[in-house]
Amino acid sequence: MEETAVAYTAEHQRMVVNALRAVLPERAVLFDAEDTRPYECDGLSAFAQLPMVVVLPDSEEQVVAVLKICNALKVRIVPRGAGTGLSGGALPIADGVVLSTARMSRIVNVDPYARTAVVQPGVRNLAISEAAAPHGLYYAPDPSSQIACSIGGNVAENSGGVHCLKYGLTVHNVMRVRMVTIEGDVVELGSNALDAPGLDLLAVFVGSEGMLGVVTEVTVRLIPKPRQARVILASFDDVVKGGNAVAGVIAAGIIPAGLEMMDKTSSRMVEPFVKAGYDIDAEAILLCESDGIPEEVDEEIARMTAVLEQSGATAIAVSRDEAERLRFWSGRKNAFPAAGRISPDYYCIDGTIPRRALADVLLGIQNMEQKYGLRCANVFHAGDGNLHPLILFDANQEGEFHRAEAFGAEILEMCVEFGGSITGEHGVGLEKINQMCVQFSREEMDAFLGVKAAFDPPMLLNPTKAIPTLQRCAEYGRMHVKRGALKFADLPRF
Repeated sequence: MEETAVAYTAEHQRMVVNALRAVLPERAVLFDAEDTRPYECDGLSAFAQLPMVVVLPDSEEQVVAVLKICNALKVRIVPRGAGTGLSGGALPIADGVVLSTARMSRIVNVDPYARTAVVQPGVRNLAISEAAAPHGLYYAPDPSSQIACSIGGNVAENSGGVHCLKYGLTVHNVMRVRMVTIEGDVVELGSNALDAPGLDLLAVFVGSEGMLGVVTEVTVRLIPKPRQARVILASFDDVVKGGNAVAGVIAAGIIPAGLEMMDKTSSRMVEPFVKAGYDIDAEAILLCESDGIPEEVDEEIARMTAVLEQSGATAIAVSRDEAERLRFWSGRKNAFPAAGRISPDYYCIDGTIPRRALADVLLGIQNMEQKYGLRCANVFHAGDGNLHPLILFDANQEGEFHRAEAFGAEILEMCVEFGGSITGEHGVGLEKINQMCVQFSREEMDAFLGVKAAFDPPMLLNPTKAIPTLQRCAEYGRMHVKRGALKFADLPRF
């Protein structure tokens, strides 16, 4: 998306910059184009917009001061973590301020007895586990970007990862959040205990995409590093068999530490890149991990192997040591960068479906490849039905990105048809805002807006994201005809 016309005057920008420099060091307030350019987009780089100002506070007190100033001046704010998000949630607003928490990167405390870590929002996901490692502990959520993504961004998007089936998403591993409201009030949600009094506002806040407040401190739960972990690499000559195998493992009462699925396109994409040992002739492969004490792992591996064999696996390999386990996982972890080896560009989708629909959705995506004339590599957090199709395209070819967008929209709407959701861990942001009109009724979205208004009455925090307006849904409804039915036909035409 090309940058829109600048929606502010030089005088207005100067006024905002001067007000912010009264409470921040000069180096923490950026406004020249060459300085703000690195903040023009997040991981969804097809959409870019230069912000009016970028601020880089390094303390909670500075965050409070920034929010009070922006509230007083009625300046809109986009909170930003490490910028690894994939849904445009950190896309700037032309006349707004980007508030980056990257400099708030201190690990405040690691408590091995309480098994908690207190960290600032700019701390990298992986850095938490590195700090906890000497105590035999780690932080479980492990998104593919964990080497770079920050815990503040993880809280905003409710991030997951390949081990979220057993260990949960961010919301299941965060105990307490300190945040600042648009008025500059510091609020603590949750607690260091097992429960907190009153409404569970922590669960509301996690995954709110920067629309309710700005995170300044997070207390996360740490868990003991398993004594042993082994992974099964299973090949299938048919995607339906692979999908049914996933359902079979869960139906057998097994909750693996990780249960991932990749199709032939993705296997052939990553194997030359990392040499993980994948069967590049298989239509689908599964990675099924077990962790715990050795006896528990041995029993679970045997049970999963039996299910996979009964489901029609053509080949099964079990990691013999830690090096081989990491090698098996390396292909899945490097699926996104490997896409660059076979395509100039890719568009990553994130949706969730019931496990029973895995095979049907894969077949549906294959049909869409023919319809849109684009390839798609599929990698799934199959155990919890979270899919990540990578639509491959060339932005230099006229019209290809728009076809990729339409392809992605149809995948998301297929997820809704099968009883799923348009997102699992990437958030809605700007990317999926039209599909919100498909999944939710106007009454439901009004309820979402009511929650936002309770936290952010002037609607200044990350506006235009996640929750579509009535007019947007009406416009999308007029364009969105399926099976002869017009979405939102009862809405007035503009």
